[in-house]
Amino acid sequence: MSQRVSNFPSRLAERFSTSERVFTVEFPAIDGGNLSAVKSRVDHLLPWFDAANATDSPAAHAHASNVAIAIALQQCGLEPILQVVCRDKNRIAIQSDIMGAALHGVRNIELLTGDDVTAGDEPEARRVFDIDSAQAIKIAATLREGRYLSGRKFPDAPDLFIGAVENAAAPPLEYRAERVSKKVSAGASFFQLQICFHGDRLEKFVSAVNATHPSLPLLPTIVLVKGAKALKFMNGNVAGIDIPAEIIAQVEQASDPKEAAYQLARAQAEHALSLPGVRGIHFTDFCHDDSLVRLMRDLGVTPRSIGKS
Repeated sequence: MSQRVSNFPSRLAERFSTSERVFTVEFPAIDGGNLSAVKSRVDHLLPWFDAANATDSPAAHAHASNVAIAIALQQCGLEPILQVVCRDKNRIAIQSDIMGAALHGVRNIELLTGDDVTAGDEPEARRVFDIDSAQAIKIAATLREGRYLSGRKFPDAPDLFIGAVENAAAPPLEYRAERVSKKVSAGASFFQLQICFHGDRLEKFVSAVNATHPSLPLLPTIVLVKGAKALKFMNGNVAGIDIPAEIIAQVEQASDPKEAAYQLARAQAEHALSLPGVRGIHFTDFCHDDSLVRLMRDLGVTPRSIGKS
């Protein structure tokens, strides 16, 4: 496997060092099959995105593992962001995930708490939560120094690019920017923000973070859905997401609800990109059609030519 020859730990880190916008995407969960199931999706995303999240049992549903997907993305040419959640793993397993992926050249790591087991289809599963997300970030930073949490040293420490997640719209709102500072102090260098349907809250959050950390890359998440049903589900069932009733009604009562949902996502993306400190967008796509590519084109993104890296 080729090694990085620049001074940056990953292409994503290098992209953040420029003035260009950065776009990342949630890679679809893989339930079965073989590497062709990954390759076909990568081919669709590769011209448009700088990196893709290898999720860790999202929404508390079991899928192909985060480490396996991250390695597969790496092999297929799409740079992964390995997500590791605290819900299912203790500190030993978290370190193993990070170091196992690092063996295969995975350098982008994102630590987060994870949805509660009640969000998934196996609510009887035991929660772990041995540590919280800020502590997990600190663990990744410790591994980057060539030490496990126990103090045990090892050679060839991976040059990790550490990310985190924050929610701009969840109470207590005044505490959210402070949480960012704590995670930055622990070792986080970029943030993907949770889905937010409150533009005013996003503005205040970004302004507060930018005042303290003006060079910190922020990527708000934009979600693509097919209509009001998905919005209602998120509003009623996904912790931390609050969608104003008027937004749901606007989509539900439209003559073309799918188009209304698309235009909502486009407006949210354009608004987010106008804010200081926002370096790009992270996308979650529940449409699984041409909507995501359409949105990238509408945002003025030109697909890159794909050759051998």
